[in-house]
Amino acid sequence: MQWRTAVLAALLTGCAPTLKPPETSLASPSVAASTAVVTEDIERFWVAYDAAVATPDVAGRAALIQRLYIDPGSPGLHALMQARDYTAQSYADVITRYPKYWASVRPLTARARSAASSLEQDLATLRKLYPELRPATITYAIGAMRTGGTTLGDKVLIGAEIALTDESVDVSEFPEPMKTRLGAFFATRPIDNNGQNNVHEYVHTQQRDMADVLASRVVYEGVAEFVAEQVTGKRPPLEMYRYGPAHADAIREHFVAQMDGASTKDWLYNAPTNTFGVSDLGYYVGYEIARGYHERAADKRAALREMIQLDYGDVAAVKAFIQASGYLKP
Repeated sequence: MQWRTAVLAALLTGCAPTLKPPETSLASPSVAASTAVVTEDIERFWVAYDAAVATPDVAGRAALIQRLYIDPGSPGLHALMQARDYTAQSYADVITRYPKYWASVRPLTARARSAASSLEQDLATLRKLYPELRPATITYAIGAMRTGGTTLGDKVLIGAEIALTDESVDVSEFPEPMKTRLGAFFATRPIDNNGQNNVHEYVHTQQRDMADVLASRVVYEGVAEFVAEQVTGKRPPLEMYRYGPAHADAIREHFVAQMDGASTKDWLYNAPTNTFGVSDLGYYVGYEIARGYHERAADKRAALREMIQLDYGDVAAVKAFIQASGYLKP
């Protein structure tokens, strides 16, 4: 399996670039949102895992994963695989390569159902803030270590092997920089931030698709971060939220210089080998933009509706939103 730095960094913030959801009219009448939580894929994965590691035929492991895990899998699992380009061979590769990791993460994935216990209350809070909330499903499945959360259309897709972890996960088999990155991430106890992660991804199911422009991507992610904080009272305890305020002016200047381009190298889904030495500062910038827009608004509910319903594919509209937030004029 070929590891890409951008993919590894993306999973540390829980969210990575999503595939374009189906076109939906955001002007449609309000619909009472509800959710279904699917966790059955996790049990199927471990049945497949046991069969795969028990066979002396390493080359045959992918076939076992396909037959026992993927073929009977839920629509959510299949959507997760589509969104992240997972194949049976992807699973076979990571199973073979990291046995200590999988042994340590196995008991943690069993808490998927309890980890989702706050979801209905969180969605009830979100619905009060945003009555137009549309229904979505949420699936906890086992991925091939490329994301802790993503979406596809009206499906929230949680990679339990990343999202439900804590400091007990064994990273000793990982090569650098993967070992340091994931070790630091697991030390933040992602399980404790699971509610925020769920809401962040749920917000993405309500948003329109992004343009392939940095400004659009940053605002898209920042709005989801801000709304999730409004609902849960939490932000992920990641370095970008500590580094960002202390270097706000330099970050703002660099963002303004690059916001019209397509490169996310210094901002999103990246490793700390960028200009600032801190990953994913675009989430911090987007959060600050969303927060500023909300704080300036006289009608907070209307402001939240406007940011969720923003046409992220319209670069002019996104830049007007950034201007209105006050972020460009500290």
